[in-house]
Amino acid sequence: MGTIVWWGALLIAIATAIVGGIIGFIITRKVIQKQLRENPPINENQIRAMYRSMGRKPTESDIKKTMNAVKRGK
Repeated sequence: MGTIVWWGALLIAIATAIVGGIIGFIITRKVIQKQLRENPPINENQIRAMYRSMGRKPTESDIKKTMNAVKRGK
């Protein structure tokens, strides 16, 4: 009788861990999507503004280089 209770507890623990993992994944995914909507990644207009704030007129090659550097850094 004792081994049946032990196996039952083990099965309940495994099922609980699986369900918790699925729920955690869904919640984390929703939070990340919300943060990306509120704080979008950097775009070319933001890079142009950054160059202007430093007192430089950006060329298209400057902007492309900076965008590629940002993409590589992620």
